[in-house]
Formats: sequence, structure tokens, C-alpha cells
Amino acid sequence: MHVCFMMAGLPHYFTLVLNKLATDYSIEVSIIKPNKRSKSIGSGVHEETGNNRFQILDLEEYTTWYGKPFFKDIQSVLLEKKPDLLVVSWPYILHFAMSRSFWQWTRRQEIRLIYRDIPFNVPEWGKVREFYYGVGNQNEDFSLTRKKTLSGYLNTLALTLMRRIYMHRADAHVYYVDDAYQIAGSYGIPREKIFITANSPDTDELLAAFEQVQREEPVLPPNPYRLIHVGRLVKWKRVDLIIETVKRLQTSYPDIELLVVGYGPEEENWKKLAVDEGVESRVKFVGGVYDSVSLGRFLHASAIYVLGGMGGLSINDAMCFAKPVVCSVADGTEKRLVREGYNGGYFENGNADSLTEKIDNLLADPQRVKTFGEHSLQIIRNEVNIHTVLKEYVRAFEYVVGIKIRTTPKSPEGDLDAANPDAKSPLQGI
Repeated sequence: MHVCFMMAGLPHYFTLVLNKLATDYSIEVSIIKPNKRSKSIGSGVHEETGNNRFQILDLEEYTTWYGKPFFKDIQSVLLEKKPDLLVVSWPYILHFAMSRSFWQWTRRQEIRLIYRDIPFNVPEWGKVREFYYGVGNQNEDFSLTRKKTLSGYLNTLALTLMRRIYMHRADAHVYYVDDAYQIAGSYGIPREKIFITANSPDTDELLAAFEQVQREEPVLPPNPYRLIHVGRLVKWKRVDLIIETVKRLQTSYPDIELLVVGYGPEEENWKKLAVDEGVESRVKFVGGVYDSVSLGRFLHASAIYVLGGMGGLSINDAMCFAKPVVCSVADGTEKRLVREGYNGGYFENGNADSLTEKIDNLLADPQRVKTFGEHSLQIIRNEVNIHTVLKEYVRAFEYVVGIKIRTTPKSPEGDLDAANPDAKSPLQGI
């Protein structure tokens, strides 16, 4: 079986996921993505195209008549590669609604469609007005929430109508969060077509990194009052809230400090904020770190993982290194991972008072920090990990094609050709 993903980019964590899918199951895996960095991918997203055990098909994007990107030469590529399944994400899924002829062409080629989403920023059917004028669409610089207009509402309504079309044209749906049953169900999608994978990095790699860093000398001096944030430095990550919390708690905890791992357009603004708040010596920006062991060293040296705003996978990362988690409402994936009073807690969205209280309660009880961290690790080992995620993907694939997919023996370490003899595509860059 050949499964082809269609995505706006290849984030480093998803390279590991696709590698695992290609090596652990009898599936040929490929991905169609833009040959240049797409405007559809977020600021500061780190892409990784090396060490892949799957085929990368880099195609040129063009702007469609409806204003969103799609791929040139897509039909010739699909004819040559003959995938059984296309797993399509936003914005390319929209083309399956806006171009009936293309969708019908894929059906004639016996290519089946799976829609992949969180879902996030998706209103329930029949509740578009409440959604738009309430929470509304959220994006990383908050530009969509600053001003509500009639034209903005009408655009959201039109997109919702198109969403109903492409959702019904998909043979199955793969989502990250359990809320998808309610959301997709409101569009008339049968429950049996919905598969909840959750989301995960390669937890095998991260857990191995955890074992390694525990045997090493600490990368930083021990400090039971060290907080850490990992993620792109964009506005909706709300690192400013964590900096404010450090300022408020510095009297109670003279050794409190914050590690900020990541890069992005807000880095200089937040560095200036730390100076303005008088905590620049307590807030350390270490840049982007994408190697599991290097990231693990910083996580292992910290006490509590704090997500001030939107995010998801960084929670999984922190839990692999036995960290308690404090977060607010994120993209929905946090609901399976963070349990109030068990491995962390939730603060009121955007509320520095609430965040300060949550962190204060944890820092005041080092034993609770340790216990919560152990619980985080248990959740990863037993409930949400790369294997549970891939099993649900495979269940979706099996549902659509109607056959059982076998697991495969692991290839020799480093033998990329054994996992995928066509890892480098002759179509790359066309």
C-alpha cells in the first residue's frame, strides 16, 4: 500500500512520525509538499527533510482562482506514483471542494481521500455566527481576532459551506482531538469514519534521550525553581505571561528563572520585556533546539514545563522527560495529556494572576513536582505515544482500503534504502 501525505511543509517532528510509519508497517510512505517555504506554514516552524525513510515530492505551488495554494503538475505526479491513499491537510483539502473535476479525477484513479486536521478554528455546523463573534478564528499574531467585520463573518460562513463539501468527499477523517466527534459529526460525518489519533512526536527517540541525559552531567546547575518553555516565539505562545509570572514570584523564590527554547519574530520583543520588567538575568533565551538529546538536557535541568498560550507537541516533549505541565486552553491536544491535580494543571486563558497561582502552588511543594512529573511519564508510556498514534492512523487506512496492514521487521540501523528503496524522488524539485 502507498500512502501519500499532502502538507504545507515537513516539521521536524513529523519527519520522525513518517519514518516510523514507513519502517514499522508494510506501507510505502511519501509526502507532497511545496518546493519553497510555503506561506501556509507558521513563522519559526523548523522543517526537516534529511534522514527520511520515505519519499519527498517537492512540487511548485500556484495560487488558485479561489485564492489558496495548490500544486502544479499534481496529476502527472499522482499518475506516476499511484498512491492508494491521499492524506490531505489544510489548505490543500479545500481544492477537493473547489474543483469537482479534480476530485472526480482522483476517484477515477482509485485514489482514496483522508482528511487530516486537529480540528482547530472550526465551528460546529449551524454555529458560525456564535463562533465568529465569540472566540473566532485565532492565529499566531492575533490579527484575526482584533476586528470583527461583516465581510469577515461572510468569509467564515462561505468557508464553512465549502468545508461541508470537502468533509463529505473524504473517505475517512483523522483528527487529533476528541472534540472532533462533535465538530465533524455536526457536519453529518458518521462516527465510524472519524479516527482520533491524538498527536505525538517520536516518543521512542525522546524516551531514549531521557535515559541518556539522566546518565550525563547536568547541562545547567541544579535549580528546583527553573521553569521552561519550548516553542516558536510568536505572539500566541504568550511567553510574556510567563515573564510576568517570574517577576511576581521572584520575591517568594529568589532562585526562580525561565528557560525559553525556540526562535521566532517575537524574540526581541520578549527579551526587551524581560529587561523592562527587571528580570533579564532570570530569563534565558537559548534559541531553537531540535535534537532530542539537546532538548532533553534543558528539560531535564528544569522543574516545570509552562505553556503560556497556544501549543501542543511541546507538552508531549516535556512529559517524556518527566515534567509536570502548566498550561491553559491550547489547540485541544492538551486535554488527553494534562490532568488537573495529577500531572499538572490549567490556568485561566490569558490571566497572569491565575498562572502565577498555579506555578506558586507547585514550586511550594517539590515533592508534588516530582510526583506530577512521574505521572506525566506514565501517561506517555501507557497512553499517548508514537505507537498509539500510528495504530490509529493504520486503523483509518484499513477502514478505507478494506485490508489488514501488517507490521514489518525493523530495517538495519541507518539503512534508509532498506526502509524505502526510492527515498530520493526523481520528481523532487520539478
